[in-house]
Amino acid sequence: MTQQTLPPPVMWAQRTGVVFLTINLEDVKDPDIKFTKDSVFFKGTGGVEKKTYEVTIPLYKEIDPEKSKSFNRGRCIELILVKANSDDSYWPALTSDKKKHHWLKCDFNKWQDEDDSGDEGVGGMGGMGGGDFEEMMRQMGGLGAGGGKPSFDDLDDGDGADSDDEPIPDLE
Repeated sequence: MTQQTLPPPVMWAQRTGVVFLTINLEDVKDPDIKFTKDSVFFKGTGGVEKKTYEVTIPLYKEIDPEKSKSFNRGRCIELILVKANSDDSYWPALTSDKKKHHWLKCDFNKWQDEDDSGDEGVGGMGGMGGGDFEEMMRQMGGLGAGGGKPSFDDLDDGDGADSDDEPIPDLE
């Protein structure tokens, strides 16, 4: 019986001309990584249990295999896929097969929306410009008029006493 290979955990994000992939697998020695115009192949042994991982990712659109690169960081492997058409709009998905893959997740730390012009996103969220985020939170009731801090004044039950103001009983 041959050993079954597993897909490694992969995170992805994109910008206008590139797609970032992070293969979250530690201590992979000599990974086999191949770029074609419409797919990325990875095979390597790593992780705590030193299992063999392998995946072929069918890409939504073409990339430039010559310009795409991979970096083994020890804790993970980072890939930069250069889109074949650098003016391409954002891909709606990483893969062309339209399936939901359990091993694939968005990398929100690197994500930047198509209409973002810089890194002014709130708290490193990238995809939400400051004004849009505050407006959205205001509409949801999360940011009051009091400078962004929620008010708990209306939670008082009237008698001024709070249930956690009572003394703690002794342990027996």
